[in-house]
Amino acid sequence: QVQLVESGGGLVQPGGSLRLSCAGSGFTLNDYTIGWFRQAPGKEREALSCISSSDGTTYYVDSVKGRFTISRDNAKNTVYLQMNSLKPEDTAVYYCAAELGSHCGTITDFTWWGQGTQVTVSS
Repeated sequence: QVQLVESGGGLVQPGGSLRLSCAGSGFTLNDYTIGWFRQAPGKEREALSCISSSDGTTYYVDSVKGRFTISRDNAKNTVYLQMNSLKPEDTAVYYCAAELGSHCGTITDFTWWGQGTQVTVSS
């Protein structure tokens, strides 16, 4: 059974950093393309970043490019999202998700989702 568990969220001041973790169980995470998403209250879920299973190619939405970094630790079966220079508008519930495709697809391509972790950026 494919399961994803996010952790690492919390309250941080503007300009601060957090590292989110997405731990996989029941499957080898490296065999799947993994994406990070977020959903703020009253807004649609948006894709932030993705790392492909084929060759580790990464993708970032413009709003987080240069601030967020996605990485994979195969030994720990975990994907991370390092978030720096956080802004109040980054406040949202953050989700990781997995898809069987070898390249980053659209949000509808992702089949398995974690439960989410809250990130709040506020002074």
